Order: sequence, then C-alpha cells, then structure tokens
Amino acid sequence: MIIESRTIKLNTRTGVEVERFLPHAKLKTIGAWCFVDHFGPTEQTESMVVAAHPHMGLQTVTWIFEGQVEHSDSLGSIQLLEAGELNLMTAGKGISHSEISKKGPSKLHAMQLWVALPSAVRGMDPMFEHFRDLPTLVNGGLSAKIFAGAFMGQRAKTRIFSEMVGVEITLKAGTEVSLELDEAFEYGLIVISGAAEAGPAGGERELLSENDLGYWPLGEKSLELSAGLGEDLVAVLLGGVPFPEKILMWWNFVARTHEEIVLARTQWNARDSRFGSFEDQIGGWIPAPEMPNVTLSPR
Repeated sequence: MIIESRTIKLNTRTGVEVERFLPHAKLKTIGAWCFVDHFGPTEQTESMVVAAHPHMGLQTVTWIFEGQVEHSDSLGSIQLLEAGELNLMTAGKGISHSEISKKGPSKLHAMQLWVALPSAVRGMDPMFEHFRDLPTLVNGGLSAKIFAGAFMGQRAKTRIFSEMVGVEITLKAGTEVSLELDEAFEYGLIVISGAAEAGPAGGERELLSENDLGYWPLGEKSLELSAGLGEDLVAVLLGGVPFPEKILMWWNFVARTHEEIVLARTQWNARDSRFGSFEDQIGGWIPAPEMPNVTLSPR
C-alpha cells in the first residue's frame, strides 16, 4: 500500500508547508509511531519558529537532514540539533517546549515524529535526551543510521517504551539491497529524496517517489530496496509491533479519553504548572485552540 502525504501549513507567520504522513485515513499508526511530518528543504530565511507549546502522552523525535534547530523546554534544556543527531523528548504527564531553526548557509530539511506512550508509562515525569553518536551500518551502497530500536544487528541507545525501529537510509543510485525485517513488526518506508522500488522478497514491488510512504503489514522477513538511476535515495524506515491501545490525538496531546484532552487544554491555557514554563528567544506561547463541538473518541 502507498500512502501519499498531505500538505499542511506549519504556521501562518511564514506560510511554510510540511508534508504529513501520519495520522492518515488509511493508516493511523505504524507500531507506536503516530505522527510523521516531513519539512523542507527550504531556505533558512523561511525558518521554523514554533513558540512554546505543550505535549503529553508521547515522545517527540526531531530528525535533521540539513540545517540546525534549537530546542528549549520547561526542564531547562537548551539544545542545538544538527544533521545526523537526535533530539528525543519524552513528554509523559506534561512538558512544554519551543523550536527555532538557526540561520546559516544551508537549507532546513527535517522530520518531526511522535511516538505514542503505552498507558503504563504515559503518566511518567518528562525527560529530554540528545544523541550525537548513533549506530551506523555501512554495506556497499547502503548507509543506515539507527535512531530508535534495533536494525540488522545494531541498536540505538535511545530510550523507547515499545518494540519499534527508526532508521535513516541512504542508498547509492542504481544499487539494490535486502533489508532484514522483524516478522512481528509492521513497516513504513518514506522516500525523502530520490526514487525507489521496494517490496518483500518474492513479492510485488511498489514504485515510490519523493514524499510517498510504502506500507507493509506483519510477517515480512526482508525488504528488497533499489534506488533509481537519477540520484541517491534517502528514505526513513519506521516499524514496530502494532500499538495495542486505541489512542486519542488532538492538537499536541495523545490521550485515551475526551476528558483528558479537555483537562490538558484547560490547564495549558490557564498556564498551570503541569506543563512548566521557560524563557527563550522566541517569546510568548501558543494557546490551545477551541475544542470541537463533539465528544472525541479514541481510534
């Protein structure tokens, strides 16, 4: 199955747009991955400026292909993120943060991903972690940098709470590889640049272009992947055991009930201590929008 992204405005200040893959009408989650945006490449003059806003019940995963982004949060963290590094924020019961891209000679090109936390840990205290030295697998024309979970014999040290994987894959133009998969996982392959053919061994292959997501359900042992002749392929492979709980996503919150969302929204807009506070170079904060005139239910 191929999922085509939909274009969303990042904010009204710049008019910069992102490509959103999850959630999608045909695919709510891939394992615990519940939200995926692809941003750029765009000129740094159209920088990402996202003022203080809250999260709960999830982990944010910020992944940079090009450029620099500075993260600030209510734990007191201030962290510059560069290509090939990982910012991992575990919101737990509640945290607030901001992100701003730094002006420089390069463009800004990034992904923002969310991971749903299982009920057993979603009320935990928040944490922030930054990783520079992530495991990298190099094999012929393949380079794979693992930012979550285990892949082909190597494991990232990132703290995760579900069986899952996240990998940036670069494949030289015109080359083909076989990627080892976990039969207990479902997988999605997102093409960031270039073009690919991908499919399970002996099965039908999908033709994937930039901003396409190829999805494969449980039971596959390998994925045959080839890059087009024109340019090197850059893609992100996401996978995991299907998330066993229905979740309710609204604005920046992942919950289980309508009442949890209403409480979190009220507390944030009242500047309650639950989400903390901090000062940054952006200043200000983003109020939560009005609730819809329906009772939200998990899916």
